[in-house]
Amino acid sequence: MPEPVLVAQNLCKTFISRGRRVTALDDVSLTIAPGETLGLVGASGSGKSTLARVLLRLLPADAGTVRLLGEDWLKLRGRALRARRRSIQMVFQDPLAAFNPRATIGGVLADPLRIHGLADRAARPARVGALLERVGLPASYAVRGVHEVSGGERQRVAIARALAARPSLIVFDEPVSALDQSIRGQILKLIADLQKSEGLSYVFIAHDLAVVRLVSHQVAIMESGRIVETGPTPQIIANPRSQTGRALVAAVPHLHRRNAP
Repeated sequence: MPEPVLVAQNLCKTFISRGRRVTALDDVSLTIAPGETLGLVGASGSGKSTLARVLLRLLPADAGTVRLLGEDWLKLRGRALRARRRSIQMVFQDPLAAFNPRATIGGVLADPLRIHGLADRAARPARVGALLERVGLPASYAVRGVHEVSGGERQRVAIARALAARPSLIVFDEPVSALDQSIRGQILKLIADLQKSEGLSYVFIAHDLAVVRLVSHQVAIMESGRIVETGPTPQIIANPRSQTGRALVAAVPHLHRRNAP
């Protein structure tokens, strides 16, 4: 049996807000298999985005462990950390906020190639063009500013930037919630197609179980910083056992009648 891409165990994270200690993650454990998607779903404030940022090491965990590709991810430092960082990438809800608004699309995509030593200066333009084409955009977009394209196109650029690092795992944090309904399906199909062609693993965060159902093999439901239910997507949808799971399924009419991936 192949080794999991990521195993998180007993993660805890607290914040101090207005003099109060707030528990954002409470003993969270999860496993992500190669080539599979874990859908992470729950209401706003349930801890989904905090978990994503701890997994990315954008926030430190107070307790717990994470093994990424067999290594103790939270203990890596210095050169070892820099070398492994490209293995886990993130796509945010609002790509414009994640980009330098004055940057060109070509510059955005060339940065990870330069930072991770994946292409020299002469080879980068061709690599940038190939990345754009992989996400359904023409290579000519490289000269455009990130503010000059539509929201759906920016999200394709964000996905291309994640792909540029040649990761094993991509964390998607509400990647379609800010997009028009007509564009969401296109981006979800792109995400699914890239997984099949590249063998990627995903964590896909959303508050909408209908969206998570379209791309996820496994689902974990969060409430108040804890994972209250986890299992194969069809099982969770057909027979949710937690109160939160039942509420999420009930919020989407006829969800249980649809086929899961």
